[in-house]
Amino acid sequence: MKKLNIGILSYRSAPFSGGQGIYVYEISKLLKELGHKVTVISGPPYPHLEKGIDLIKLPGLNLFSTFNFKDRLKKFLHKRPKSFDDYYEFFVALIGGFPEMKTFGNRARHLIKPKDFDVVIDNQSLAYGLIDIQQHTPILSVIHHPISKDKYFELLFSRSIIRRFFIKRWYGFLRMQKNVAKRMEYILTPSKNSQIDISNDFGVDKKKITIIPNGIDSNTFTPLNSREGFKNNFRIITTASADVPLKGLSFTLRAIHYLKDLYPEIHLTVIGQPKSGGYTERLIDELDISEYISFKTNLSKAEIAFEYACSSVAIVSSLYEGFGFPVGEAMACNVPLIATNVASIPEITSNYATLINAETSSEISDALEDIFKNYPLYQARAEEGFMHIRENFKWEKLALDYQDLLFRILEDRNANL
Repeated sequence: MKKLNIGILSYRSAPFSGGQGIYVYEISKLLKELGHKVTVISGPPYPHLEKGIDLIKLPGLNLFSTFNFKDRLKKFLHKRPKSFDDYYEFFVALIGGFPEMKTFGNRARHLIKPKDFDVVIDNQSLAYGLIDIQQHTPILSVIHHPISKDKYFELLFSRSIIRRFFIKRWYGFLRMQKNVAKRMEYILTPSKNSQIDISNDFGVDKKKITIIPNGIDSNTFTPLNSREGFKNNFRIITTASADVPLKGLSFTLRAIHYLKDLYPEIHLTVIGQPKSGGYTERLIDELDISEYISFKTNLSKAEIAFEYACSSVAIVSSLYEGFGFPVGEAMACNVPLIATNVASIPEITSNYATLINAETSSEISDALEDIFKNYPLYQARAEEGFMHIRENFKWEKLALDYQDLLFRILEDRNANL
């Protein structure tokens, strides 16, 4: 079988926060293990990659590593030489937009020449530059979910006219993404729910969208050899990699408020960092639950896995998930799970989690109390869920599905030449 020269585009690839860096690491590693040559082309922050995988850095200004104007201005002034994209990136960010996808796509368009790669995988930039690249190199465009859903929920929970104005400005890139998605020849998404939403929100024919789930790293996310001392200790974990309404963290915090008097040992660990002075910090102060909450950030994948594995219950209270890595990771660690019955989550959990309605603090607190009172029952179900994840979400198997799809794309492109 022919070995492919594969390029992977990722406009930002933070290795230990959010799903993009995780996705780039896993898929590049596994395609390399299948014998293909893999090159990742990334904007900052750059990914952590396995040995033998080339990384080409496309350095933008990385303005969103800070929200301090003086720091941003310093980044801009120190860039030598400056391109039109640098000016565009700085001034669009200055007025509240998010230009990284567009400028990354332009830089990639100038970098990638005909015959550089057999096929390119784009990790959800959906930038105008892809249209030019697609003229000479087939592109598999990965859309984990349409970002229009993020915009919808942020607007839904915003009461301020000024805040709503800036939300709309931030998501100005969606016009580009909708335009480009319609023009991409091959699209991949990780769930049936995302396939439907991409078709509805971006106007893409569902027949163009292939579904291959993401995998869960069951070598890292695995139960502890012994959880004695951890069981029934009211230790809860959730993930909120971004302090945004979409993650539904506020509903979990309210549930802790309901239960803290009944279970004074209850404690919630949040994998993520709240915005300083933001809504989450204000809500914690308002509910007077700071002593029951701790935040942990900048953890390695192994450290996150340990936090899951030594917890009694995991909660995913998201209002939407294109593919919920925290759902699968908690289940892979053999932890009883409470999750919202939305979007792709039921596709991952099957019958092995307590599914609740979104935006319902009372259902979270009721589910927690039921688990605390009947822990052996829920632990037994968690063990079945652990096997479900291992059998159905193995990256090694899914990489073969990716490989088959890439070969089909090449055959299709060659047949149409």
